[in-house]
Amino acid sequence: MLEQKIFITKANGERELFSAEKLKSSLERSNATPELIEKVVDFILKEVEDGMSTHDIYKHAFGLLHKLERPAAARYSLRRAVMTLGPSGFPFEKFVAEIFKSMGYETLTDQTVKGFCVEHEVDVVAWNAEKLIMSEVKFHNELGLKSDLKVVLYVKARFEDLAKNTFNYGGKERRLDEGWLITNTKFTTSAMQYAECQNLKIIGWNYPLNNSLRDMIESAKLNPITTLSSLSERDKQALIERNVILCKTIKENPKTLETIGLSEAGRDAVLEEINLLSV
Repeated sequence: MLEQKIFITKANGERELFSAEKLKSSLERSNATPELIEKVVDFILKEVEDGMSTHDIYKHAFGLLHKLERPAAARYSLRRAVMTLGPSGFPFEKFVAEIFKSMGYETLTDQTVKGFCVEHEVDVVAWNAEKLIMSEVKFHNELGLKSDLKVVLYVKARFEDLAKNTFNYGGKERRLDEGWLITNTKFTTSAMQYAECQNLKIIGWNYPLNNSLRDMIESAKLNPITTLSSLSERDKQALIERNVILCKTIKENPKTLETIGLSEAGRDAVLEEINLLSV
C-alpha cells in the first residue's frame, strides 16, 4: 500500500508516514463536498513521493481546491492565513481580542498592569460581568515552532503575581479570575502536561480537543482577511495597518476597501468572496 511506503517531512523537520485519512480529515474541516475531497485525495495520492514536505502537499491540495471551490480553499488555508497576520504579533493579538468579543467579553490589548510585585505587559485583557481574564499571546510565523515548558513556567509565574492584586475593569474593582496562554501553533508535550497539572488554561491551534484556537475561530466564523485570494498581499497589509483584521469588518463596512485604492471591480470581487466564505 502507498501509505506503508511514503514518508513525508513535517515543518519541524521530522518525518512521518503519509496518511490519506489524515489528509481527508483536514479537507473535511474545509466543508468541501465529499466528491471534491475524494478528487483532492486521489490527486495527492498520485503526486506524493517519499521526502515530500507537508507544505508541498498543502500547496497541491490548496491549488486544486482554489480552482474548483474557492470558499473551501479559504477555509482549508485558515491556519496559514492566521500565521500570515504577522510578521509582528500585534495583528494576532487583535484577532484574539475579536475571539473574546465573540464570546461576549469586552477587551483591551497591549495593557501594562501592576501585579503584587512588578508591572506586567498583558497582551489581551477580557472581561464581562462575571469574569476577568488576562491572556499572554504567543505568535509564531513558522509552523514547526512550538511553545515549550519554559514559556508555560514563565506565564504561570506572571499570572500568580497578577492574581495577588486587584484591577478596575468593567467599572468595578475585581481580581483576576483566569490567566490564559494562547498560541497560533502548538505546545510541547511537557508544556501541556505542566499546564494540565497546574490548572493553567492554554490554547493552541489544535489544543485542547474541541476547544482549540481553530475550534474557536470556526465556531465564531472569524475569518481573517488573509484567507482572501481576491486581495493581493500588499492590499492585505494595507488593511491590517488600518486595523482591519476580519472579513466581517469589510462586509459590515465595504467602504473600507476604498481606503486602500481598490477599483470597483476589485471591491466587488472581494465582497463576493467574503459572502461565499460566510455561507
